Amino acid sequence: MSKKAAQKQPDRPRVKIGFWWITLLVLFVILFYFLYRPASAGRVISWQRFQTEMLSRGAVEKLVVQNQEMATVYIKKEFANDSAFRAVMTPRWGQGIQPGPHYRFTIGSVESLERKLEEAQRGLPPARQVAVEYENRGDFTTWLPWLFFMLIILLSGRWLLALGGSGMGGSSVFNFGRTTARLLDKDNKSTVTFQDVAGLEEAKQEVKEIVDFLKEPQRYTRLGAKIPKGVIIVGPPGTGKTLLAKAVAGEAQVPFFTLSGSEFVEMFVGVGASRVRDLFRQAKERAPCIVFIDEIDAVGRSRGRNTLYSGANDERESTLNQLLTELDGFGTNSGVIVLAATNRADILDPALLRPGRFDRHIYLELPNQSERKAIFGVHLRPLTCAAGVDVDFLAAQTPGFSGADISNICNEAALIAARKKKGQVEKEDFIDAIDRIIAGLEKKSKIISPTEKKIIAFHEAGHAVVGWMLPDIDPLMKVSIIPRGKSLGAAWYLPEERQLRSLRQFTQRITAALAGRAAEEVVFGEVTSGAVDDLEKVTRDAYTVVAYFGFNKTIGNVSFLDSTGRSEFQKPYSEDTARLIDQEVRALVEGCYDRAKEILARHRAALDTLAGRLLSKEVIFRKELEDLLGHRPQVEAEIPLKPDTQA
Repeated sequence: MSKKAAQKQPDRPRVKIGFWWITLLVLFVILFYFLYRPASAGRVISWQRFQTEMLSRGAVEKLVVQNQEMATVYIKKEFANDSAFRAVMTPRWGQGIQPGPHYRFTIGSVESLERKLEEAQRGLPPARQVAVEYENRGDFTTWLPWLFFMLIILLSGRWLLALGGSGMGGSSVFNFGRTTARLLDKDNKSTVTFQDVAGLEEAKQEVKEIVDFLKEPQRYTRLGAKIPKGVIIVGPPGTGKTLLAKAVAGEAQVPFFTLSGSEFVEMFVGVGASRVRDLFRQAKERAPCIVFIDEIDAVGRSRGRNTLYSGANDERESTLNQLLTELDGFGTNSGVIVLAATNRADILDPALLRPGRFDRHIYLELPNQSERKAIFGVHLRPLTCAAGVDVDFLAAQTPGFSGADISNICNEAALIAARKKKGQVEKEDFIDAIDRIIAGLEKKSKIISPTEKKIIAFHEAGHAVVGWMLPDIDPLMKVSIIPRGKSLGAAWYLPEERQLRSLRQFTQRITAALAGRAAEEVVFGEVTSGAVDDLEKVTRDAYTVVAYFGFNKTIGNVSFLDSTGRSEFQKPYSEDTARLIDQEVRALVEGCYDRAKEILARHRAALDTLAGRLLSKEVIFRKELEDLLGHRPQVEAEIPLKPDTQA
């Protein structure tokens, strides 16, 4: 065995030996209690039994009063074979007679005991009276178990310290203040590289520069440049923040510390700040190195918020204060680069984000079509795909999907193909995987009455007809009345990648969302509860139009959206303005609802035909929709909204 390998072996035999020593001591104390002490102290009896069964029969050899509290009884040897005393006079180990004491009882006082003995032995000659002895001594059986108990506590503490004393953090209960960060070095590093990260070219360039700085610092320092102290990666969930950090860990030739922001804070006061200090102490010892704090919002929330409820000096704030000091305080932090990731940058403390602590802010967004194509290329490598799988088609079918969603799609497609016992993953498997991730698993076994099925068919047909006739609605791909997840049916659209939306687009979107309920009213004269999800989306979009984007003329060009999350006011407008916002939202929604009913009334024949086709086939695709509804109009004749809702 090499010297290096020998150094890596943990000191486990010492831990096992300590464990067995503690186990033997515990067993010894248990044996002492159950074997030695009951035999030596005697059985507990009452005065009445002592008087009637022992004293009256003349079986008592002597009575010893200890410490004026306890009377111990010794039985004469000639009574050893008596059935009443055989059990206590027979020794547990070996042969012969147990010397005693055999019984014991508590006395109230010495005077009381002497008076009772005198009354019980009245009339007996002095030779037959029981002799009473008095002694004051410490009970060996009383203090010896406590001695062993304290010894066990000391040995247990020493063992726990030895168990968690080596390595970073350790598992000892005495290591609360030690950091729990995991150290990745050249012998134990991440296997992810920059080649495994697709669709984040700008972000990769930012972090690559840091890795290059650590590898070749002279290329930058000769021009007077300084290495960035910190980089924070911000983006929606699933966009690749942690993956990018793993790639940095795999590419960097320096030690890499990784931990989560929640690992700093514990229930004990001062533990978080102590862990921060220990983390940076170890990082400075191994400099140059990189420290990665994932989900830093767990410890970096803005200070001073909700102080009336939680107090201003809580454990999280003291941990954040220590983190701010370590990032950019009077102490030197040369060679330590802090890499952090969060999807809640709006709640972070401004002092944490300033230059000098985090010099670079990298913002990740949901990938566009070309980036999704590159991400699909990475995740399709390990799959056995059929020749008909088109990466461009998959990228076009997944707008708004994150990198994590695309990874899940590829895995689900492989599972679906394996469930069907195919040799390759085909295009249909990817389509089924996309449908399953968006809406859930098909539930063809769900029991739906014919009346409910008819209502669902007209509801989805209403969405399809109105969405088809409005040009600014995303292209409709298929309509289904097969239950999936929590929905009883769905109209599937292919969202276009837009950065800006106008009032016209918002109103058409609300109109199409209300078309299902409008179709129920047009056809059946009443509405059902099936539109609750549509109403939730409509309400959210309507308040966005009126209160956030400044589209409403009555409210004006103002926005009540606090994107930073740092506003001191929960509702930064008066009650009159709130009432006016509610009125404008209701007017907008009612205008769009009337517009949906008007479109359905003009295309009632197409609505009935499409609903009938859905009842017979359950799923209708885009090609058949074109045959039934014709080509989509480029410009729909605008049906004016109510005057008070026009912007």
